[in-house]
Amino acid sequence: MADFRSSEIINKPVHEVFDYMIKMENVHELMPFVVKVEKQTEGEIGKGTKFIETRMVRGKKINADIEIIDFEQNRTYTTRSNANGLITEYKYDFHEIEEGTQVEMEANVKTIGLVAKLTKRFIVNIVKREDGSQLQYLKEMMEK
Repeated sequence: MADFRSSEIINKPVHEVFDYMIKMENVHELMPFVVKVEKQTEGEIGKGTKFIETRMVRGKKINADIEIIDFEQNRTYTTRSNANGLITEYKYDFHEIEEGTQVEMEANVKTIGLVAKLTKRFIVNIVKREDGSQLQYLKEMMEK
């Protein structure tokens, strides 16, 4: 079961929405706390592509290792991040509909260690507050 979900209808074709989201240079527009993303692997973006993400968390820069763990062009992709034992997976699904594109995001947060497990709900709320509006931001960016 997902820790949180989001869904938006974007009035653009699937390929445009997918291409915009998969380009990591756009991530700061969708996740304002992300300040930098560096690609670590060669070649086209797809399954196995790795990045290092830097984001501001409570005034501190935190790095996370990001990997695309599932990828199907114009249909779906999943990213997994690991930042000091906080593992977050975002699964994005793209569906062509009459109005354009239905984008669905499902987030799963995993914590390692007893203290982290005891505070998981608190951690999920922080992650949701920081990243939960990314599809709303996507809609605003693509439809302006």
